[in-house]
Amino acid sequence: MSRIGKNPIQIPQGVEVKIDGQKVTVTGPKGTLTREFLNTVNIKIEESKIIVTRTSDEFKNVHGLTRTLINNMVIGVTNGFEKVLEINGIGYKAQKQGKKLLLSLGYSHPVEIEEFDGITLEAPAANSIIVKGIDKEVVGQVAANIREKRAPEPYKGKGIKYAGEKIKRKEGKAGGKK
Repeated sequence: MSRIGKNPIQIPQGVEVKIDGQKVTVTGPKGTLTREFLNTVNIKIEESKIIVTRTSDEFKNVHGLTRTLINNMVIGVTNGFEKVLEINGIGYKAQKQGKKLLLSLGYSHPVEIEEFDGITLEAPAANSIIVKGIDKEVVGQVAANIREKRAPEPYKGKGIKYAGEKIKRKEGKAGGKK
């Protein structure tokens, strides 16, 4: 039995869950998320809890994954998710202009990133970016796409990194002894 998959998911107050076959829709104060799951698991609601069981022992790997995805949907519509990015480097900065995030990253032009449905971009300071949304997968992908615009380099640590991320630093060239 999957340790994660066997745990029931508590449905908090103000959250509505609808199960239509393998399609799960979760509606809460922050929005609505819908996802369709494989038919290798059974999803049902009992006493304000969502219970995920597998149809056979062949599909152990999908059991825990399905439970975690549904749990992330419930957390997303109640609290939401956020990723914090830090910008390091002289002249590197972020600023918000309407629904656009403008990044100065040492290129000849500013890099523009636009917000879209379900994602909010914030720049509370010139050296930090906050990506917020209700879908954990989308928030993580948008944060990864922003980080990719100028990934941190190992010599000086310049670039965009996740808050708390440790950059493995390298030493510079060691002079020319002969």
